[in-house]
Amino acid sequence: MSYHDAHILDQYAYQASVVHRLDPRAKIIAILFFVITVVSFPKYALISLLPFALYPLVLVILSGLSLRFLLRQVLIASPFFILVGLFNPFLDRTMIDVPFLGVQVRAGIISFASIVLRGFLCVSGAVLLVSSSSFPRLVEALQALHLPKAFTVQLMFLYRYLFLLIEEAKRMSQARRLRSGGAKNSFNSTVSMLSVLLMRTLDRAGAIWLAMKARGFQDEIKTARKMKYGFRDFIFLLLSIIFCLGLRLIIFEEIKF
Repeated sequence: MSYHDAHILDQYAYQASVVHRLDPRAKIIAILFFVITVVSFPKYALISLLPFALYPLVLVILSGLSLRFLLRQVLIASPFFILVGLFNPFLDRTMIDVPFLGVQVRAGIISFASIVLRGFLCVSGAVLLVSSSSFPRLVEALQALHLPKAFTVQLMFLYRYLFLLIEEAKRMSQARRLRSGGAKNSFNSTVSMLSVLLMRTLDRAGAIWLAMKARGFQDEIKTARKMKYGFRDFIFLLLSIIFCLGLRLIIFEEIKF
């Protein structure tokens, strides 16, 4: 994800749609249930997974998120899940019938397509989650769900200082271009820039840590407002579970496609 995309994603998170107003805890549990349901299908399931695309599609419509932006983020992540099943067509050479086409294909091709489709659905759910809730609210929700404090604090620090680190890297890169007259980066200059960036990052991190401890930080994120779980959050979570569980039970038998 590029710096520009990260900013756009952050802007989407502060909109005021129906999905944005839901409790982040309900969205986290719903998306997690959706992901678990999708990955629970047999390895040759393909057509059986297609109805699950309705879930992210409905959330896109209700949240006002750009479908083009969502697809862009999925494509950025696609090399990871494509790589997972890349060798399936060569390793699984069993020939199986495709009823609706009347032909035989390698089982590995079907399993590869299934992995890609699962990756598409799971990444879509994750993007919708972070684009419909601000990152601080998501961290609060994770803390309310009793995840380890060390984990939630690290997530918050990652979010708060990631943009700062990127800005510092951009300034260093711009300064290098101005001083070099537009010449291309050499390997040595790139290594030198990364070393300087690391040293600046460590120095700033130390200063921030001392400032936080001086202000009474006790390794815990404290918020002034309490999260409230309302009726609409319960309905959203219930409908999400009914949709996922209903489809899974309808397609309970081990169907290859």
